[in-house]
Amino acid sequence: MMRAGESFRLAFENLRARKLRTFLTLVGILISVATLVSVISIIRGMDRYISERVSTLGSDVFVVSRFGIITNARQWVQAQKRPELILDDYEALRQGMREPSLAGATLSQRGELSAAGQTMRADVRGVTANMIDIRSESLAAGRYLSESDSRHRRQVAVIGQDVAASLFPNLDPLGKELRLDGQPFQVIGVAEKIGSVFGDSQDDFLYIPLTTARKLYGYRRGLSFQVRVLSLDRMTAAQDEARFILRGQHRLDRSEEDDFGLISRTSVLELWQDLTGTISRVALVVTVVFIIVGGIVIMNIMLAAVTERTWEIGMRKAVGAQKADVHRQFLVESACLSTVGGVLGIALAAGFIRLVAYLSPVPAELSLSAVATAVAISTSIGLFFGIYPASRAARLDPIAAMRAETSS
Repeated sequence: MMRAGESFRLAFENLRARKLRTFLTLVGILISVATLVSVISIIRGMDRYISERVSTLGSDVFVVSRFGIITNARQWVQAQKRPELILDDYEALRQGMREPSLAGATLSQRGELSAAGQTMRADVRGVTANMIDIRSESLAAGRYLSESDSRHRRQVAVIGQDVAASLFPNLDPLGKELRLDGQPFQVIGVAEKIGSVFGDSQDDFLYIPLTTARKLYGYRRGLSFQVRVLSLDRMTAAQDEARFILRGQHRLDRSEEDDFGLISRTSVLELWQDLTGTISRVALVVTVVFIIVGGIVIMNIMLAAVTERTWEIGMRKAVGAQKADVHRQFLVESACLSTVGGVLGIALAAGFIRLVAYLSPVPAELSLSAVATAVAISTSIGLFFGIYPASRAARLDPIAAMRAETSS
């Protein structure tokens, strides 16, 4: 009986002897494995990345906004008809909630900043003084906005790291003056660095008191509200209560839909997982199609190999090789063929993933579980589609095989 090592040696010798045909045979398996490994690796890297970034919202915080989460054009058109959330809504929410919580409000606006001859555009966020207790943010220097700042509508600001670097390069910005849309503001604090999301910096902002922002940009400007629950297991109850209060504030009938949206860390992650789930399913369909095509190609090539090597099979049987030896030999060759395709596909995927990580902000790294899965699938495909050619080779009569080769 032929040993396993001898079967593998003969298999690789036959593959090496027909390099071009071997490569063309592997294209289907190579593409399918590269697709599978690339998609899984990128999605898993992005899952981890999104989870880390969304964690700044906090698992115990939800946001009430005019739009909420928009997933299609129809929802966007409908959301345009919604009224802006205003200060009266915030007061109703803050005073009406009985669930233990903290509620804050934000007015968001793009503004032009300037200082010492430097200019830039940044996100301006008018906030209530309790926002630092609601969102998971911290200061690198200075202090945060206070209730006194809000009451007196002081023109003071807490700036992000990008603003500090752009307007006050190599300087301590604390106590310095900058101009926001032409109005002077004193810098009282600098926020800790947050980083970027898909290459979009999250540090080009400044906080000013909400009362000051309303005076600067208009008292009817739309707001968003952030609510932090003091007991995580009461998150659903707090969201239901906030929805009930705002529906009453907006005088909505039971048959009418909410004219505002609630966003939580959980809802964002669920939306992201739905999106990546769809991408994964599409990638799986593509992978299955290429794998089946690759498997059929392997089977046809192995059938051609049986025909080409009829005399060799007859000779081996004539000198004592058993059916099991011939069957195993062709099965090993088929498995080796598809496994080589899988390995090349993994190498292609690794190169593509490194290129994506280098050229884009998408966090991608090779997934070891995807690699193991790809190797297992490619090898299994080779074994499955190699069964028929191997069985056909094993059933050949040695005398008839040698006679057929001689007569041809």
